[in-house]
Amino acid sequence: MLAIYRFLFPSKPDGTAISLLLLALRILFGGLLLSHGIQKWTNFTEMSAVFPDPLGVGSQVSLGLAIFGELACSIGFIFGALYRLAMIPMIFTMCMAFFVIHGNDAFAVKELAFIYLVVFILMYITGPGKFSIDRMISIPLSKKRR
Repeated sequence: MLAIYRFLFPSKPDGTAISLLLLALRILFGGLLLSHGIQKWTNFTEMSAVFPDPLGVGSQVSLGLAIFGELACSIGFIFGALYRLAMIPMIFTMCMAFFVIHGNDAFAVKELAFIYLVVFILMYITGPGKFSIDRMISIPLSKKRR
């Protein structure tokens, strides 16, 4: 029973095993969202005329914001660079996709946006772990302050 408890509730949330898991999740989900951003970027001309405009800023701007959230921010997410700042547009994009763009669709249609949204919110809460650019930068900075 104690082994199960320790597995479910690790005593070191910033330990190596948890950080490796977070790194794997960042690479997996960041790479998946990155592929969506690349697809939108390569088909920008075709998609810009028909892309939904939930913010009322125009289809091209909405598509550009979606590409930024899915492409540029995914790179920051994968590497753990400006981690939480990069995740805000990713979470916002998935909120728009789930609640607005596919709001009236069947759950099967908006399920992928929901999965991304839940994972990104949980990853935002947990942080990037040890293996991130943010962590590599913060260690020397914290030593300078002492």
